[in-house]
Amino acid sequence: MDLVAETLGGALVVRAQMARIDAAIAIAFKEQMRALVAGSESRVILDMARVEFLDSSGLGAVVAVMKMLGPDRRLELAALTPAVERVFRLTRMDRVFTLHATAPPAGGSADGGVWPVTTDTADDD
Repeated sequence: MDLVAETLGGALVVRAQMARIDAAIAIAFKEQMRALVAGSESRVILDMARVEFLDSSGLGAVVAVMKMLGPDRRLELAALTPAVERVFRLTRMDRVFTLHATAPPAGGSADGGVWPVTTDTADDD
């Protein structure tokens, strides 16, 4: 499984390189995410631009990562494909996570410029 992490400004950006987050890789996804975020105190942005499919196990894995971060850190999701975004909306998880339309550019900054473009936030309502 491929997750690539980089620190941009004040954020740890994790880029999912797989096309699917499903029952077959959910446990490995959680474990690799745990290892990547362990040494970081910053906010975490998960770039899901390459993820075309997310099942209930994959959704559970993403929620588990959010819970693992604790109440003082947020897991933000970026660049969801239409099918994956639909899963978050149908399950109302779009109210729990901050969703960004795009991900921070590689080697760029997560703290300024035109990023982030937010499509929805968990704080709305």
